[in-house]
Amino acid sequence: MNTLKQEWFGNIRADILAGMVVGLALIPEALAFAFIVGVDPRVALYASFTIAVIISFVGGRPGLISAATGAMALVLVNLMANHGLEYVLAATILTGIIQFFLGIFGVAKLMRFIPNSVMLGFVNALGIMIFMTQMPYLIGFNMMTYVFAIITLILVYVIPRFLKVIPAPLVAIVVMTTIALLADVKLQTIGDLGTMPNTLPTFFIPNIPITFETLKIIFPYALALSIVGLLESLLTSQVLDDMTDTESDKNKEARGQGIANFVNGFFGGMAGCALIGQSVINIKSGGRGRLSTFTAGIFLMFLIIVLGDTVQKIPMPVLVGVMIMVSMTTFNWGSFKFIKQAPKSESIVMITTVIIILYTQNLAIGVVIGVILSALMFVGKISQVKVIKEKSEYKVQGPLFFASTTKFIQYFRHIEEDRIVINFIDSHIWDESAVGAIIKVKQKLEEKGVQVRIVGLNSMSKQLYEQLR
Repeated sequence: MNTLKQEWFGNIRADILAGMVVGLALIPEALAFAFIVGVDPRVALYASFTIAVIISFVGGRPGLISAATGAMALVLVNLMANHGLEYVLAATILTGIIQFFLGIFGVAKLMRFIPNSVMLGFVNALGIMIFMTQMPYLIGFNMMTYVFAIITLILVYVIPRFLKVIPAPLVAIVVMTTIALLADVKLQTIGDLGTMPNTLPTFFIPNIPITFETLKIIFPYALALSIVGLLESLLTSQVLDDMTDTESDKNKEARGQGIANFVNGFFGGMAGCALIGQSVINIKSGGRGRLSTFTAGIFLMFLIIVLGDTVQKIPMPVLVGVMIMVSMTTFNWGSFKFIKQAPKSESIVMITTVIIILYTQNLAIGVVIGVILSALMFVGKISQVKVIKEKSEYKVQGPLFFASTTKFIQYFRHIEEDRIVINFIDSHIWDESAVGAIIKVKQKLEEKGVQVRIVGLNSMSKQLYEQLR
């Protein structure tokens, strides 16, 4: 109870104000994602509201913002185009079920297999992507667009020096919007992106046939959505852990994402997950507890239903200025030092992760390839087995497994002694390939009349050798 009390009411003023900032920032993002999928703006706005409110109760990372996201939107494009909205909602519901069970089975344990170099690549690619997604709202309009974006960016950095009670982004948005309205400056506004709904989401069951054929259609999309959503959410959760120097329950977060998407599908929302940009805005604005996420969802719906006409007049350059600040704080500027000081293999992994994410516009693909590349480089590094000859004894140094067996076998191709000892005191046998390599060497040498004695196996290696030979 003390933990729940602290998470909900331990930072009330800052959480509410931060949530209000995030609620504003969610609107243009949701409208843009609806455009990507090809659905009515309500589908993304309802998703952002529903997911944010639910995840504030059942999520594992207080302060994390979940809503409709671009990565999930990209997965849904073909499903929407080929089968329509009802199938999108059904896939969202199935996504929730899959994510919930992945959380139960401890999917968060896989986080430990993501190296720091991949995490750095993930964070830096996110910072660049957040910046790039703002460019369509900035480039190609009049000069005042740039002026308002730059002044907003300056205000966001200057205001905290004089006023810390209210989040700087919220002050900047109110001030710059007021100036734009009073001066009648011609700027692109939120209203230009799409119409706002005027009713709350209502419960309904997607009108699709409950058949195996339907499952065949939606399951591949639901599985892809589950992986992408959990990967983004768990990585974002880790980023917030590092920013706030706190721990989070990532398996609970996975289950929470599942519950949120499951319920969301019945209220007309598209699948969503954690939003790194809005989550960083929340933390930078002082948000720390579940109340900030709850406030973001509630304030979003309040804005579009009660204050819809006013919200539509907020200039896009103002929100762009706030998001550029987010991109700059998200990017890890210490990465340039990392590239100089870290081993080349880790620098290559980080840069490759960034490039793949930016090229594919898919965070999941970039991280998975980054992990695979890192694993391959690690395998290459530890597969440097050596055999040192001392009279008739051959000492094996280094781990013996599938990647090092070829080199091991090569050492024993040209043996001239009548009898030899192969000593594994400085080695370890890891797999069946290693045992097979030892047996192959032993058999080949014995066929030539060489007596071979195996010594120095540690207990685990000896057990595996005896079991498989």
